[in-house]
Amino acid sequence: MREKELIVYRNMSKEEGKLLSDMSYIMDHYGETEKEETASGGTTQMKDLFYACIHELLELAGNHGFYGNLWHCYLANLLVNDENSYSRACEVVGAVEGSINEAVLHDIVIFKEFFDFDFSPLTALFGGESWALVENYRSSNEESKVYNTRIRQRICDLAEQFRCSRTPEEMKETLTRFYKDYGVGKFGLHKAFRIVSGKEGAQIVPITNIAHVHLDDLVGYESQKKKLIDNTEAFVGDRKANNCLLFGDAGTGKSSSIKAIANEYYEKGLRIIEIYKHQFRDLNDVIGQIKNRNYKFIIYMDDLSFEDFETDYKYLKAVIEGGLEKKPKNVLIYATSNRRHLIREKTSDKNDRDEDLHTNDTVQEKLSLAYRFGVTIYFGKPAPKEFQNIVRTLAKRYDIAMEEEILLAEANKWELSHGGLSGRTAQQFIDYLLGKAPDNG
Repeated sequence: MREKELIVYRNMSKEEGKLLSDMSYIMDHYGETEKEETASGGTTQMKDLFYACIHELLELAGNHGFYGNLWHCYLANLLVNDENSYSRACEVVGAVEGSINEAVLHDIVIFKEFFDFDFSPLTALFGGESWALVENYRSSNEESKVYNTRIRQRICDLAEQFRCSRTPEEMKETLTRFYKDYGVGKFGLHKAFRIVSGKEGAQIVPITNIAHVHLDDLVGYESQKKKLIDNTEAFVGDRKANNCLLFGDAGTGKSSSIKAIANEYYEKGLRIIEIYKHQFRDLNDVIGQIKNRNYKFIIYMDDLSFEDFETDYKYLKAVIEGGLEKKPKNVLIYATSNRRHLIREKTSDKNDRDEDLHTNDTVQEKLSLAYRFGVTIYFGKPAPKEFQNIVRTLAKRYDIAMEEEILLAEANKWELSHGGLSGRTAQQFIDYLLGKAPDNG
């Protein structure tokens, strides 16, 4: 086999490529074991390596949720995760022109040899029953540690399409279409990410279990949602868009609205990266990793606010607007906060001239961060009638059978001792009813 002749797809990590290398060695040398003496240990070592590979494939199935032909799923997974000049060029936009296509086709010919390899002589020598598990594996219904159900389904389907491809050209076309539809690597397969800081700098790590909230799930706040939608659609549509600040009372749906946006526009190439204020020093590093990709990225900052002694907001100001390097067109910042002006203000900022000779400068310094958000959206507590409408809507959605008069009376009692009028309080009340009476669920 010719895995060492790969050109474009040769930079896979040692961990990712070891199984391919081991399987390639077995495919090339298994026939030689018939001529070796058992005492030499050659046959035993080859057989051990073969079963070690089966173990790795089964572990892959457990971690990734793969099913069907695990060998084919492994190969497909390598191809959809390899971020190279071709795959990055094809993500979102599709097929590209140029000599790179010839180099990619050269590699796909090699991968097709791996897909089409006849294992029957090999398994006849080492044991076909164990390999049969690999060729027709049934997975559990639980979500994997690496991929959610949606992603693992796409990769397993792709593996089957590759198996049915009659030519390398057809296989290449299928792969290119996958890059266009779903992207490549972690940014293609996942919609949400977090930042992990380490010795090697900031790493962008996928969040595999994001809340499946949608905009229609949020009751009320129609004008606020429309303002957020309009700005986001302009962004994903390559039109001018603004950084966005959602501010107001707690529990009113600010964070849920942004999560819903991530779910709503994933298919249009939108990705969301959550970052906390203690990580603002990594912002330039993070933006450097995403600025040349074909996706649109929202850098999401939840519950953003600063005390007057905290100075990390200055890193954020420089990134949003004011630094020498212009913020990339494919990056916006969405933040939520209970404070309109983000940084705590004191009366002394305006009145105490003994501490600061230029009090207006102090005020402007603290306001300047909020002014860098071109779109600001206020989420206020609902009025009593609006709160009752939220409760009614949620009760109907969850099929809670209770007389409306009793339902609303109980909801009013609940909110008095559970944080007051808000969408969050209404949802907690409904959850309480569902937990108290399972037959309602």
